[in-house]
Amino acid sequence: MVGWGLSLALSLGSNTAQLPLWFLVVILLLRTQLQTGLFIVAHDAMHGLLCPRRARWNDALGSLALLLYAGLPYEVCRRQHHRHHRKPATALDPDFPSDQRCGALGWYSQFLARYLSPRQMGVLLAAWGLLVLITMAVAGVPAWVAAGRVLLFTTLPLLLSSLQLFVFGTYLPHRVQLAPQRSGHPISLNLPPWLSLLACFHFGYHREHHDNPRLGWYELPAARARGLVLAPPEQAW
Repeated sequence: MVGWGLSLALSLGSNTAQLPLWFLVVILLLRTQLQTGLFIVAHDAMHGLLCPRRARWNDALGSLALLLYAGLPYEVCRRQHHRHHRKPATALDPDFPSDQRCGALGWYSQFLARYLSPRQMGVLLAAWGLLVLITMAVAGVPAWVAAGRVLLFTTLPLLLSSLQLFVFGTYLPHRVQLAPQRSGHPISLNLPPWLSLLACFHFGYHREHHDNPRLGWYELPAARARGLVLAPPEQAW
């Protein structure tokens, strides 16, 4: 969260016209990864892992992370996520498509619609508008320049982050459950730990997470390494 805040302040205060394109891309990718990290923090809070012995602190940190991520309500997201764990790949699973023939794009659209209600979109637009005003005042730039920086370093990272979470944390691990004859469980992506970290903070080790929801995101590589010794071939995909 500290890294997210510092990178936001520095990027909004930078003169993008004087920065090389490759550097802007690096900042954008860094902001996207930190944006995703906010959701990972909130996710671990939903499982009571941030402060296991201090529930109020745990939930407060989770609420703050989700607020910074996209203005999402923590209690609603926690109920939906626990329903996902209890009823995966069923009509009661909020992360599973209602139409199993919709394809990846339709699934992604439903995924966004279930979390970004009109109220949440209003919160986001208000927050981005406030950031535009702050950037104008602090950096001394016109409105269109400030709006461009907010779009580049705030709106676009959120969009890319939602796609990152969907692809590596929902679509690829759970798509086999669209065809029950293939697998009744989510799978884990066959990625080395360093690439799994960059891909989505080890969310791709999804079978391990569903089997061990009390493990933090950083503990999933070790759980996968232990499980591969005993896992059947189809679970080690």
